[in-house]
Amino acid sequence: MQAGTTLTQFIIAEGRRRDEARGAFTALLNDVATACKRTADLVRRGELAGVLGAAGQENVQGEDQKKLDIIANDVFIDAMEGSGLLAGIASEEMDAHYPIPARYPRGDYLLAMDPLDGSSNIDVNGATGTIFSITRHADKAAPGDESFLQKGRAQVCAGYCLYSSATMLVLGTGNGVAGFTLDVAIGEFLLTHPDMTVPPATREFSINAAYARHWLPPVKRYIDECLAGKEGPRGADFNMRWAGSMVGDIHRILCRGGVFLYPEDEKLRAKGTTGKLRLLYEASPMGFLVEQAGGLAHTGHEPILDVAPESLHQRVPVMMGSREEVERLIEYHRDTGRDAG
Repeated sequence: MQAGTTLTQFIIAEGRRRDEARGAFTALLNDVATACKRTADLVRRGELAGVLGAAGQENVQGEDQKKLDIIANDVFIDAMEGSGLLAGIASEEMDAHYPIPARYPRGDYLLAMDPLDGSSNIDVNGATGTIFSITRHADKAAPGDESFLQKGRAQVCAGYCLYSSATMLVLGTGNGVAGFTLDVAIGEFLLTHPDMTVPPATREFSINAAYARHWLPPVKRYIDECLAGKEGPRGADFNMRWAGSMVGDIHRILCRGGVFLYPEDEKLRAKGTTGKLRLLYEASPMGFLVEQAGGLAHTGHEPILDVAPESLHQRVPVMMGSREEVERLIEYHRDTGRDAG
């Protein structure tokens, strides 16, 4: 599809190509786009809109919330609850799912979201974004929290909106990944990246090196080999990049390749968990996009899209990006398991 195609035109064309009735789904994605535009405007205005700084409270994960975390969550609910297209909304910022109020019709889709990924970047004008995942709600009854506990491969759409030098909406509906840039002059998302693919090989990795002392042997082995450069076993120099937001790092990988790591480590184990990132509204939607673009998404033990969710806010280890690098990491995890055996 040619550059300049609007988001609505793109979704309609995709539905025709698949011979599917996509009217409701097109409307749903337009609602998502509207919420992204509103959030982008708040991020762009920053202190002028009075949205910077801490909110003075914690979310369900025990993390300090920013004002804009809460505001973005409200923006998405306000834009989507009355459409008649959703049965429920789950968010990083809410303990339980948000049921669609009885005064509105209940739809056939479920939305899980991180309304503002990269909160630590807000006050320093760094890259932030919204991550979302859409699944079906086949039951005629009102959904419960358990309705959202679907494997990643059940997603009918996943995407994110990056708020940076330009606002970009990137999404996959099961047939590759497309990127749209917001043209503020006309208020439309226009197709600018029609076929985003992750190169199979890379010389770039993203990891928070501050946790190096906590890394498990497979990850330490991999990073040590990368840092050894041309003189090491990989025989090549690598670059490290870390945006401070999953959206920023995954967007770079979709544009030019790389591998993103937020792995299990000893510090997380001491807290009784294996991962930092949330499965339903971070790892799963981003894993869907990466695999649709030709990459791999894995926990080190199983594909992220095959993980059976047990709770709304479940966390998992994350390794995703260029296929050859993720395969190498998987093999290093297997080697560790064999050594332990």
